[in-house]
Order: sequence, then C-alpha cells, then structure tokens
Amino acid sequence: MSEILVTDGAASSTAAHHGYTPEKQAYLRRLRLIEGQARGVARMVENDEYCIDVLTQISAVTSALKAVSMGLLEDHLEHCVVNAAREGGQVAEEKMHEAMQAIRRLAK
Repeated sequence: MSEILVTDGAASSTAAHHGYTPEKQAYLRRLRLIEGQARGVARMVENDEYCIDVLTQISAVTSALKAVSMGLLEDHLEHCVVNAAREGGQVAEEKMHEAMQAIRRLAK
C-alpha cells in the first residue's frame, strides 16, 4: 500500500494515495455516464416529455450518484479511516468525525 502524504488536509507535492485511487478510472467512467444521464434529463424537459418519464430518469440519476457516493465512502473507510485508526490519537478522532459527517450527509 502506498504511503499517504498529506499536510493540513492538502496533498503534498508527491501524489497522495486516496482510498478511491485504485478505482479512480472506474469512478470517472461512471461519473461521465451520470453526466450524460443528467444531460438527457435536460433534453427531456426541453422536449416537453411526460412528467413521469422525466421523474423516472431523475430517480435513475439519483440512484447512480448514491451508488458512486457509497463506493467512495467505503473506500474512504477502508483506507483513510483505517490508517488513521492505526495511527491513533487526534488523527483517528478527526477522521472518524469526518466520516460520520459524510455518512450523515449521505443519509439525508
């Protein structure tokens, strides 16, 4: 596993290794698909498509974003939070607090 190089929350001049880094290309591919879906929803509205059809597509985009966010959260917990827990002390407490805030935002 690569070493994490972070100073005050900002990556150092050496590339930082985040929990999602191994899956970065897959996340980017999925986000590009979601971007295309969102543009499709806008086209549906421009074309005065049926309300329920637009809402169905919005639901699909929302579900896709939620899946990406849950994957990123899992990667963060498995990598960043676990590493901070190993380090212990204030770093561990801060990462746990940060993770809980993210979980609360996602649970809304």
